[in-house]
Amino acid sequence: MTNNFLNPITTQTWTNGRHMVRCVKAIQETWDVRTFCFMADQPMVFFFKPGQFVTLELEIDGQPIMRSYTISSSPSVPYSFSLTIKRVPGGKVSNWLHDNLKEGDVLPVHGPVGRFNAIDFPADKVLFLSGGVGITPVMSMARWFFDTNGAVDMIFVHSARTPKDIIYHRELRHMASRIENFKLHLICEKYEIGETWSGYRGYLSRAMLDLIAGDFMEREIFCCGPTPYMSAVKRLLEAAGFNMERYHEEAFGPTPPEIREEVREHAAEAAEAAAEVPAGAMNLVEFTSTGKSIHIAPGETVHAAAAKVGLHIPKACGMGICGTCKVMKTSGDVEMEHNGGITDEDVAEGYILSCCSIPKGDVSIDY
Repeated sequence: MTNNFLNPITTQTWTNGRHMVRCVKAIQETWDVRTFCFMADQPMVFFFKPGQFVTLELEIDGQPIMRSYTISSSPSVPYSFSLTIKRVPGGKVSNWLHDNLKEGDVLPVHGPVGRFNAIDFPADKVLFLSGGVGITPVMSMARWFFDTNGAVDMIFVHSARTPKDIIYHRELRHMASRIENFKLHLICEKYEIGETWSGYRGYLSRAMLDLIAGDFMEREIFCCGPTPYMSAVKRLLEAAGFNMERYHEEAFGPTPPEIREEVREHAAEAAEAAAEVPAGAMNLVEFTSTGKSIHIAPGETVHAAAAKVGLHIPKACGMGICGTCKVMKTSGDVEMEHNGGITDEDVAEGYILSCCSIPKGDVSIDY
């Protein structure tokens, strides 16, 4: 036995921030879904709350792009994490990842963050509802309970287009065969010529839910999937009189079209508004590391100020959820209305989320 073996390993713990990770494996889950596995070159324990997400920092066609994805693996496998990504027709980022990201590639990742997780809402009985690639966060939760022998009664209901579209099909059946407290129910919209399917067909309905989980009114429900799927589930549960305080759905998801449009128009609107504001009412935002500064109108964000002077602060959600745009405020006060993308400890140290921080006067930012 060598001295090197006896020496303790210097292991870091994952904290919300920017980290460089290496793709170590790519797994083809279905014909259009692939799982990418990541590790850090220096040993790092990737602990997170099952259900949380990260944001990838990419450069595609010379343009910086940020995109958030749920972690599909479980923190019970601590030295790596995985993202399961579906190829979307016309999807710039998902298609690029499928076609270009390979083993050995290094890229920055931000996170983990997210309020949609199984740790913050403990329960003895849970119902997982997912549609399509929305299976990823609830799979992370189920894997966590499975690996840690959690005393949690789980019913796992997944809806897919056809049998060939069922993600993690073999693993789900393996889990169901190993423990009594994991009940699996798969629903396929249809099946194609040459396929056989003996499970549920069509779409999740109240009658189907009563057969699958007759006690669903007593369970904590975690739901993720395409927006129409989650909307249908919410209508079903509300009609049944379910206590919606016990219903949780993936928070970041695709940004609603109205929010995307609002973000695109924000800079132009801010420029017009600034022209109407007296000079004395403007707020000075200084970016000390780059020596740039600008006066902005009341109501404009730190992120908007950075964009006006040509500084690119990474941003993904634009709603204070993902934590990607975190920067250090060295002086001044801001009004920050976030959605869980920053911790109280970070705020106490002086960090802010630039996308949702509005200066209350002159401020200085270390950027």
